[in-house]
Amino acid sequence: MTRANEAWESLMKAYAVLMKQFNAEDVWGELTMREYDVLYQLSKCGSPLRMSELNRHVLLSQPALSRMVDRLVDRGLVERCPDLGDRRGVRLSLTPAGRDTQREIGRPHARSVTRALSVLSAEELDQLAVITGKLAGNEER
Repeated sequence: MTRANEAWESLMKAYAVLMKQFNAEDVWGELTMREYDVLYQLSKCGSPLRMSELNRHVLLSQPALSRMVDRLVDRGLVERCPDLGDRRGVRLSLTPAGRDTQREIGRPHARSVTRALSVLSAEELDQLAVITGKLAGNEER
């Protein structure tokens, strides 16, 4: 096995272990972890996003994301607004209830992430951020 394959396998194993751990925590309320991720991604943006922009930030297919957004709209957590730059398009943003829900879940989830990554030193956390940033940058090419 090449070094790249070993590193990839290690990355995927760490991801799987952490995601199982986070998913098992009692912080999600009425949401799934994936639904929370959509709320989180929308909360990070200063302006409403097109569906295609949101899709670049979540691990869902376009059809699955569309169905999930429909459910989040029906639950009053996400709203659609017209795209002023393209009358055919819509933009997505959090409703006040969606923002409150994201914050309520986000605080304990952030503490869980901090606990899970506490096995790393500050230097290792910096290295991890650089390495994963480089890998994420590859998808832009």
